[in-house]
Amino acid sequence: MLTRVYNIKKACGDPKAKPSYLVDKNLESAVKFIVRKFPAVETRNNNLAQLQKEKSEILKNLALYYFTFVDVMEFKDHVCELLNTIDACQVFFDITVNFDLTKNYLDLVVTYTNLMMLLSRIEERKAIIGLYNYAHEMTHGASDREYPRLGQMIVDYENPLKKMMEEFVPHGKSLSDALISLQMVYPRRNLSADQWRNAQLLSLISAPSTMLNPAQSDTMPCEYLSLDAMEKWIVFGFILCHTVLSSDAAALSLWKLALQSSTCLCLFRDEVFHIHKACEDLFVNIRGYNKRINDIRECKEQALSHAGSMHRERRKFLRSALKELATVLADQPGLLGPKALFVFMALSFARDEIIWLLRHADNIQKKSTDDFIDKHIAELIFYMEELRAHVRKYGPVMQRYYVQYLSGFDAVVLNELVQNLSVCPEDESIIMSSFVNTMTSLSVKQVEDGDVFDFRGMRLDWFRLQAYTSVSKASLGLVDHKELGKMMNTIIFHTKMVDSLVEMLVETSDLSIFWPIIHLIDFGLLRHCAKTISQAVNKKSKKATGKKGEAEREKPGVESMRKNRLLVTNLDKLHTALSELCFSINYVPNMVVWEHTFTPREYLTSHLEIRFTKSIVGMTMYNQATQEIAKPSELLTSVRAYMTVLQSIENYVTIDITRVFNNVLLQQTQHLDSHGEPTITSLYTNWYLETLLRQVSNGHIAYFPAMKAFVNLPTENELTFNAEEYSDISEMRSLSELLGPYGMKFLSESLMWHISSQVAELKMRTSFDKPEHMAALFKKLSSGLPCEIDPALVVALSSQKSENISPEEEYKIACLLMVFVAVSMPTLASNVMSQYSPAIEGHCNNIHCLAKAINQIAAALFTIHKGSIEDRLKEFLAIVQESPFLTMDLLESCFPYVLLRNAYHAVYKQSISANA
Repeated sequence: MLTRVYNIKKACGDPKAKPSYLVDKNLESAVKFIVRKFPAVETRNNNLAQLQKEKSEILKNLALYYFTFVDVMEFKDHVCELLNTIDACQVFFDITVNFDLTKNYLDLVVTYTNLMMLLSRIEERKAIIGLYNYAHEMTHGASDREYPRLGQMIVDYENPLKKMMEEFVPHGKSLSDALISLQMVYPRRNLSADQWRNAQLLSLISAPSTMLNPAQSDTMPCEYLSLDAMEKWIVFGFILCHTVLSSDAAALSLWKLALQSSTCLCLFRDEVFHIHKACEDLFVNIRGYNKRINDIRECKEQALSHAGSMHRERRKFLRSALKELATVLADQPGLLGPKALFVFMALSFARDEIIWLLRHADNIQKKSTDDFIDKHIAELIFYMEELRAHVRKYGPVMQRYYVQYLSGFDAVVLNELVQNLSVCPEDESIIMSSFVNTMTSLSVKQVEDGDVFDFRGMRLDWFRLQAYTSVSKASLGLVDHKELGKMMNTIIFHTKMVDSLVEMLVETSDLSIFWPIIHLIDFGLLRHCAKTISQAVNKKSKKATGKKGEAEREKPGVESMRKNRLLVTNLDKLHTALSELCFSINYVPNMVVWEHTFTPREYLTSHLEIRFTKSIVGMTMYNQATQEIAKPSELLTSVRAYMTVLQSIENYVTIDITRVFNNVLLQQTQHLDSHGEPTITSLYTNWYLETLLRQVSNGHIAYFPAMKAFVNLPTENELTFNAEEYSDISEMRSLSELLGPYGMKFLSESLMWHISSQVAELKMRTSFDKPEHMAALFKKLSSGLPCEIDPALVVALSSQKSENISPEEEYKIACLLMVFVAVSMPTLASNVMSQYSPAIEGHCNNIHCLAKAINQIAAALFTIHKGSIEDRLKEFLAIVQESPFLTMDLLESCFPYVLLRNAYHAVYKQSISANA
């Protein structure tokens, strides 16, 4: 019920999730009218005309909300009926005797109170209920049968606590008795850290002689009872039966102690109740309550000034106490038997302090927040997890111990108690005898055989027996036989040590409700590098910087020059926090949260992959607007450095970093990664083809054969990059190492696609209709790979075969293409840009690459068409010395080498005279 009402409140508070009828402009006047007249029903009004049109949809969509409110009303009816029955039976309540009955009674009262308070916080409750009922009236001709009572309840509980204070007047005796029984439990639990320390609470080694003695108490289940739950019982309980505060000193003492310990209580999840303001608002109008109001104000001041520090010191004590307890039990797990109570007390105390801190950290009512920031909270949670792990691991040890305890001691003592009862009715006697028989039949062999124990029936029988023996007219009254109740409470605890260890861990240490708000520490980075560099530069240039007398900034490395080991720097703290985080990831293989299994190591691995992927792409520094990109060698250095850091993680966390590298780097060799994002392969392929080679085609970059790299040519508009820095051998090697075989294959295929598209355009222009464009088109051909026949080029050109042209025609076009190139040579040679440049040992328009291009394209074309490469190149006059298909004799016969030598000599002399 609490969850359903809470969800309605959150939905109504969210504009996106709120029922559309509450924000519909057409229904605005109708909603206002309904709320104003609520709970009265007046269907004859002009404001309701629009409602008539949408009545069926309103009935359908608001039914879930409406009937949740109806269920709240029915729950309230059942609670009131039960409370009246309890009063009529004059039930005896004492948390130390009939623990289960008293605890469930107080839980019922607090749950009922919380539910009605949550209901009153739904601002749209009248609009929702009214809209549904009007739609029902218009559809069926009458109001919903639950509406009159539901509407009245909503009106009555506008101020829920005030209404319930009146409602609980007849229940005051029972409620106050149950609450006052906490005077033996709550003050003992609400001690300061110094008192805990002086009592050596939770210590197994403080008294070595008693280390093997079982931890005993007359109030076993009360020892690990939630402090948070007790404070709710006391605060809400004494608000409802407030008159007892004036007549009973014990009640007033409990109430004031609770008000001094906290400033707010949790109603449900993140809904809180601010204790002091609410109490003061309730009591301010009650005659003669000035003393109570002064008490509230004094307690508020006490809570604001001392509660934070008190709880901080408790957490500090518990960290050391739980660490000691976990260490001793790890060494001597057999102590889990006799000292099991200590374990669950420690878990419960730590859980209460964490709950208190998280609740108050989000609802701070004072300026100083130091007491509400605990950087060591993770350490406390870790020690809790260690204790939980011990219980899970050594459960059979505890089972052996308590099976023997139940059969060898508890059964005997209980049997004696039953035999000594002066009055024991038959029904009660049968139940008691069944308890004794159940415990007597237990044996260690059952544990060794792996038998499954189940004492739920026995615990339920004891709950029933508490109810039978706690009414005023019971023949066997627990009020007169408190020893029996205390003994049974101890036995119940022992049974839970046998069959309900997991449930006990949940009861005493469950923190899953806070899962959404417990965040990992965000590790900060040093932010002073820029100023330090600036100072160094200014000092070098002898510029005056800053104001006179300004203290010089500390230089990097100062943190390592430590004079006192007690001084802890921020870097030390971050290193400690990181070490603890790594240790915890190793320690917990998986955890279950709300039926979902969370695996920290897999979570870390997946995030490392994501971040490594983003970092690699980010380190390319690719800017699409300016077409800037990092040099491959720079990226390779950065990636190697990044990988070295990631590799060091394996020293602290047992994860497979090699798997991360393989997954990420392999994806980077593809065009897109697994998330559909661009990779370095796609970025570099795009840049080299669309940026660098485009400038080659535009005549701004030329190929330098001696350096085996592209270089920038002097132009009016300087390029934003230096081609040599991206295309020399070292950069190409770095690129191939980054992209890998698959990435280079993609780059090669993309390059071949560009070449084949240009060849296709040339083949279409073999008619020589526009010779003036031939040279410009031919410049676009780039050099191929150093092999006789480039297979990638063959594949690319093969894909261009047309279905409408026969193979013979394709072959003729290829032959004509060679002829076209040959007859275009004079035009190309006469171009101004064809002048030879000794500086780059080539031509500015890259025609020195022409020989290789022609040879590669011819070889590919005639390989496709199965023609004679040698014959075709003879027709081309064979001017290319790199051709693997032509001999020097043939070349000499076609173009004497002396002419080439004289040409080179003339160009060299010309360049010398020009430089002079």
